[in-house]
Amino acid sequence: MKLTIIAGARPNFMKIAPIIAAVQEKRKEGYDISYRLVHTGQHYDKNMSQSFFEQLGIPEPDANLESGGGSQAEQTANIMIRFEKELTAHPCDLLLVVGDVTSTLACAIVAKKMKIKVAHVEAGIRSGDITMPEEINRLVTDSITDYFFTTSVIANTNLQKEGKTPDQILFVGNTMIDTLLKQRSRFTPPAIWEQAGLLPQQYIVMTLHRPANVDEEENLALLINEIMLHSQQLPVIFPVHPRTAKNLEKIAVAHPRLHLVEPLGYLEFNYLVENAKAVITDSGGITEETTVMGVPCMTLRDSTERPETCITGTNELLGVDPKALAPAMQKLFAGQWKKGSIPALWDGKTAERITAHLTQIFAVKQQQTEVV
Repeated sequence: MKLTIIAGARPNFMKIAPIIAAVQEKRKEGYDISYRLVHTGQHYDKNMSQSFFEQLGIPEPDANLESGGGSQAEQTANIMIRFEKELTAHPCDLLLVVGDVTSTLACAIVAKKMKIKVAHVEAGIRSGDITMPEEINRLVTDSITDYFFTTSVIANTNLQKEGKTPDQILFVGNTMIDTLLKQRSRFTPPAIWEQAGLLPQQYIVMTLHRPANVDEEENLALLINEIMLHSQQLPVIFPVHPRTAKNLEKIAVAHPRLHLVEPLGYLEFNYLVENAKAVITDSGGITEETTVMGVPCMTLRDSTERPETCITGTNELLGVDPKALAPAMQKLFAGQWKKGSIPALWDGKTAERITAHLTQIFAVKQQQTEVV
């Protein structure tokens, strides 16, 4: 079985690392399974791409499409054009895409038009917010996917409502958590730890990058001011996404307790998260990690594609109104934040379940070929 595995942006890297390791393990066990790793180049900043490969032990990609930059449409088109050439030169039995970034959508479309089966890891998650580019990517990818590897019962239900059959929906858990649990003992303090004199549970981590929070300069300034006003003199560490950095420059935000830092590597960032008093974010993936690590999390969005982090975990959805921060912070500092628990199958063994399904799929395919 020849797999092509796609990685394009920072959220993908944590998801493919355990899958590649599990495929390599299957090969050692004698299974006829191989993979070709294609990096689309959607994220090309070293801190947002290469450092993750190094820290997570991901092998060098077999191909880099170098498709970074440009608008959503330009990037999608560039990836599709270059991936079509890649797939023509290196055919496969199955394309494996992960997450909900532009690369996921673009490569899935190319493969299906070339009559190649597609498997989607983290399938079925829905925010219900069609204004999010990621939601469009999810809906389109899942509309043409053949095998759905899901992270939760909620995702299973979403797919069932969309008409997917039980044999297509494979509930396996969360590969991001595989990576988190494997790497947790290797978390390492970033430079800001000593520079700011940080102490465990005595600071807050913040990440913002979604348009609703960072594109309106006045709203961004108000949001940061609210966070600083209600954070009870704790330092706030803000690894700045390139998208956000441009707008921060315009509003010239400054505060003695606010520490703006460059994007961090996986091991450094999660060291900060694990030891934080709380995390304020508009990222979906971070809410999964805080849930497993038991860290209070406030999500500045009106909806989430990961409701299990709110229902089961430590996350709360606050919306995008900066005024929602004050009561949430009050609850945090009063020691009234919910403890949460870990969702089913977020146990570090998801990649093993995925490769078990892949070998079974291939065995069935071989049997069908022999019958024909």
